[in-house]
Amino acid sequence: MSYSVCGGIDEFDNVHQIAYLSIFCRMSSIEPPFRPREKIIEKQKHFQNIHKHTYLKGPFDKITSVAIPVALAATSLYLIGRGIYNMSHGVGKKE
Repeated sequence: MSYSVCGGIDEFDNVHQIAYLSIFCRMSSIEPPFRPREKIIEKQKHFQNIHKHTYLKGPFDKITSVAIPVALAATSLYLIGRGIYNMSHGVGKKE
Protein backbone atom coordinates (compact mmCIF):
# COMPACT_ATOMS: atom_id res chain seq x y z
CA MET A 1 0.00 0.00 0.00
CA SER A 2 1.52 3.34 -1.02
CA TYR A 3 0.43 6.72 0.29
CA SER A 4 1.57 10.15 -0.75
CA VAL A 5 1.22 12.47 2.22
CA CYS A 6 2.44 16.06 2.21
CA GLY A 7 5.15 16.10 -0.38
CA GLY A 8 5.66 12.50 -1.38
CA ILE A 9 6.20 10.51 1.84
CA ASP A 10 5.40 6.93 0.82
CA GLU A 11 4.98 3.47 2.36
CA PHE A 12 3.57 3.93 5.87
CA ASP A 13 2.59 0.85 7.84
CA ASN A 14 1.08 2.67 10.78
CA VAL A 15 -2.33 4.31 10.37
CA HIS A 16 -1.61 6.78 13.17
CA GLN A 17 1.42 8.17 11.37
CA ILE A 18 -0.65 8.72 8.25
CA ALA A 19 -3.40 10.50 10.18
CA TYR A 20 -0.88 12.67 12.03
CA LEU A 21 0.95 13.66 8.87
CA SER A 22 -2.24 14.43 6.99
CA ILE A 23 -3.48 16.67 9.83
CA PHE A 24 -0.05 18.30 10.10
CA CYS A 25 0.06 18.96 6.35
CA ARG A 26 -3.40 20.51 6.38
CA MET A 27 -2.50 22.76 9.31
CA SER A 28 0.84 23.80 7.86
CA SER A 29 -0.77 24.78 4.58
CA ILE A 30 -3.41 26.87 6.37
CA GLU A 31 -1.29 28.72 8.91
CA PRO A 32 2.02 30.39 8.01
CA PRO A 33 4.91 30.12 10.52
CA PHE A 34 5.27 32.83 13.15
CA ARG A 35 8.83 33.64 12.12
CA PRO A 36 10.90 32.77 9.07
CA ARG A 37 13.32 29.88 9.53
CA GLU A 38 16.31 32.12 8.74
CA LYS A 39 15.47 34.47 11.61
CA ILE A 40 15.11 31.56 14.03
CA ILE A 41 18.49 30.11 13.00
CA GLU A 42 20.09 33.56 13.35
CA LYS A 43 18.67 33.98 16.88
CA GLN A 44 19.76 30.46 17.87
CA LYS A 45 23.33 31.15 16.75
CA HIS A 46 23.31 34.47 18.62
CA PHE A 47 22.13 32.98 21.91
CA GLN A 48 24.35 29.89 21.68
CA ASN A 49 27.50 31.99 21.19
CA ILE A 50 26.94 34.30 24.17
CA HIS A 51 28.75 33.17 27.30
CA LYS A 52 26.60 34.93 29.90
CA HIS A 53 23.98 33.69 32.30
CA THR A 54 20.78 32.55 30.63
CA TYR A 55 18.70 35.37 32.11
CA LEU A 56 21.06 38.09 30.81
CA LYS A 57 21.36 37.06 27.16
CA GLY A 58 18.71 39.31 25.59
CA PRO A 59 19.21 42.97 24.75
CA PHE A 60 16.83 44.30 27.44
CA ASP A 61 17.39 41.60 30.05
CA LYS A 62 19.64 43.78 32.19
CA ILE A 63 16.76 46.19 32.66
CA THR A 64 14.30 43.55 33.80
CA SER A 65 16.72 41.33 35.72
CA VAL A 66 18.97 43.93 37.36
CA ALA A 67 17.71 47.51 37.23
CA ILE A 68 14.10 46.94 38.33
CA PRO A 69 14.97 44.74 41.37
CA VAL A 70 17.70 47.20 42.43
CA ALA A 71 15.25 50.10 42.16
CA LEU A 72 12.64 48.23 44.21
CA ALA A 73 15.20 47.33 46.88
CA ALA A 74 16.49 50.93 47.09
CA THR A 75 12.96 52.33 47.34
CA SER A 76 11.96 49.87 50.04
CA LEU A 77 15.12 50.56 52.07
CA TYR A 78 14.48 54.31 51.82
CA LEU A 79 10.88 53.92 52.99
CA ILE A 80 11.88 51.62 55.86
CA GLY A 81 14.59 54.07 56.95
CA ARG A 82 12.18 57.00 56.80
CA GLY A 83 9.63 55.06 58.84
CA ILE A 84 12.19 54.17 61.51
CA TYR A 85 13.34 57.81 61.67
CA ASN A 86 9.76 59.08 61.96
CA MET A 87 8.91 56.56 64.69
CA SER A 88 12.03 57.32 66.72
CA HIS A 89 11.49 61.10 66.53
CA GLY A 90 7.72 61.05 66.91
CA VAL A 91 7.02 62.66 63.54
CA GLY A 92 3.42 62.22 62.36
CA LYS A 93 2.21 61.06 65.77
CA LYS A 94 -1.44 61.64 66.56
CA GLU A 95 -2.13 63.08 70.02
